[in-house]
Amino acid sequence: MEWTDEAIVLSARPHGEAAVVATLLTRTHGRHSGLVQGGRSSRQRGNLQPGNRVSARWRARLADHLGTFTIEPIHNNAAGMLDDPLRLAALVSACTVTEVVLPDREPHEPVFHGLAALLEAFESPLWAPAYVRWELGLLQELGFGLDLASCAATGSNDALAYVSPRTGRAVSLSAGEPYRDRLLPLPGFLAGQPGWSEAEVLAGLELTGHFLERDALAHASSQAVAALPAARTRFIERYRKMATLPGSR
Repeated sequence: MEWTDEAIVLSARPHGEAAVVATLLTRTHGRHSGLVQGGRSSRQRGNLQPGNRVSARWRARLADHLGTFTIEPIHNNAAGMLDDPLRLAALVSACTVTEVVLPDREPHEPVFHGLAALLEAFESPLWAPAYVRWELGLLQELGFGLDLASCAATGSNDALAYVSPRTGRAVSLSAGEPYRDRLLPLPGFLAGQPGWSEAEVLAGLELTGHFLERDALAHASSQAVAALPAARTRFIERYRKMATLPGSR
């Protein structure tokens, strides 16, 4: 069994003295793991950082075996963020979320292209709202998309301000006001309004996090209780601290 594909590194975990088990998001073969011999060498460690684009050749005797990867670098995204801990935390969060919610070896090419687009967005000042939109797109691709086009109560698309945590549908300001304590805030930039703020990004992360945990993660996990990965929590904590600094943006 053998194939070659373009991939994004999601994680690499030590295996024995010199190897690692790498988990990649491949363009046409989905989330896929394999053994990288010599993966703990200095050269390979650099190639196997989360978020890096690589060319991967996978080989195994049988299709259901772990198999081995041969990795060749394409673009080192992580290296450009080493001096920006916040963006690096967001990159690791995106890779970790992708790893835990995607089923193993199931093709999801739109998810690959979405993550690749997010990696490019990290180079722009709009990376934070792009991250929130990326999580919305991930939910959509997994079959748990939110309906933010119009108000669930009135059918109007004016003054959308909330989202029902039960149905994932938008609710207008007037219709949702009596129930605001039971609804999730809808950030303006997700409702078609211009501009964005750090507070809106945090509200967006709360929104997507609710549905990732309730739907996508619970569906993917075999455990009775599934929780969002610690890497995402660390990113949000860093972002919240940054948002409190004067002139943070």
